[in-house]
Amino acid sequence: RLGRKKVKSNIVPEKSENGGWRKDGDKVDLAEQSLLNKLIRHSLVRNRNQVEVLQRDPTSPLYSVKTFEELRLKPDLLKGVYNMGFNRPSRIQENALPMMLAQPPQNLIAQSQSGTGKTAAFSLAMLSHVNPANKWTQCLCIAPTYELALQIGQVIEQMGKYCPDVKLAYGIRGNRMERGIKLQEQIVIGTPGTVLDWCTKYRLIEPKKITMFVLDEADVMIATQGHRDQSIRIHRQLTKDCQMLLFSATFEDSVWRFAEQVVPDPNIIRLKREEETLDTIKQFYVVCKEKEDKFTALCNLYGSLTIAQAMIFCHTRKMAAWLTANLTKEGHQVALLSGEMTVEQRASVIERYRNGKEKVLVTTNVCSRGIDVEQVSLVVNFDLPVDMDGNADNETYLHRIGRTGRFGRRGFAVNMVDSKHSMDIINQIEMHFNRRITKLDTSDLEEMESLMS
Repeated sequence: RLGRKKVKSNIVPEKSENGGWRKDGDKVDLAEQSLLNKLIRHSLVRNRNQVEVLQRDPTSPLYSVKTFEELRLKPDLLKGVYNMGFNRPSRIQENALPMMLAQPPQNLIAQSQSGTGKTAAFSLAMLSHVNPANKWTQCLCIAPTYELALQIGQVIEQMGKYCPDVKLAYGIRGNRMERGIKLQEQIVIGTPGTVLDWCTKYRLIEPKKITMFVLDEADVMIATQGHRDQSIRIHRQLTKDCQMLLFSATFEDSVWRFAEQVVPDPNIIRLKREEETLDTIKQFYVVCKEKEDKFTALCNLYGSLTIAQAMIFCHTRKMAAWLTANLTKEGHQVALLSGEMTVEQRASVIERYRNGKEKVLVTTNVCSRGIDVEQVSLVVNFDLPVDMDGNADNETYLHRIGRTGRFGRRGFAVNMVDSKHSMDIINQIEMHFNRRITKLDTSDLEEMESLMS
């Protein structure tokens, strides 16, 4: 079993600074969202994105692997991989692992959503990379929050279950270390502030001896100014030969600029945009006057459809709570998900919903990203997604309705329209995606059945 530093109970979770709630609606906190995805993912997402690989040296052959055996891993490590239930590499692992394990080492910038197997990929790379005979820190991995660092550590512990000589330490706030003693753990996972202290102030880690540096969730990291600067300061202490691996779910310009600063001469793995999300989803809108009207429409809709599971999005917590109470009165099994819940509470609600214990999930925006429940057949925008200026928030719309029609299955998305402004939003969404959204009269059962069959 992997040796683990005793994490003392006086640890204070590091609150991400890029959160905060808007007055009226729940705001998505990127670090919390990422943690939530890790908590609720027990298996890899079947990703349909094509992977685009840009090699540092375009003349060298591009290796990809279809089995873990091809990677020539140590037997104990291969045993750990299979023990975790990974039968074959995921799409991103096929391409990334040969680059991460290459000799001489290659640097990598990779785009990957949560659930694509990237944590397992770089955990495997670190475990393969270390020399257990050397009792000093060789691999360093930083993540934006305390909880995310613990999640990565758990993956390494599981995967390294049969590698007893490889030890792991958590560089997180509250894990007090004696000054002046060099760490003997070969792998350190932590948050930027603590890891920087361990390298500079306490000198527990000798940065010049680090041969692999992993920076996870770069997009979340740079959203917090302090973390961005601390990461760069850690990076500056490493040698030129240290292998750099950087992962990010999104690749906006700010992430690229940061990545280029930290990762010289990289190979790049990018996910091509998945444009086809809307092909299996039928989209409708229903004209309503007020929330009671919307509620009636929702009940009619639910009554006429054979629905496996539904997800309903509201703009505010107050509206979500009102809707949950009324649906429960009507006898529906409803779960509520909103931002005042802890990440663990949210994970447990999603788990119940995923296991079919509740058929309807009412939620604010906190839940629009990354939740893969295969049986969702209906998504309802009780409130349409709008940005700060009151225009259509197309990206959120796509994330929300993308919860249905997954894995090639048919799905339905119904939008509630209660004003001229809402109708404008529908028109903006139609224009943006170049798809027609059909008007639906939920009081006409025959019409509804013909449209939705």
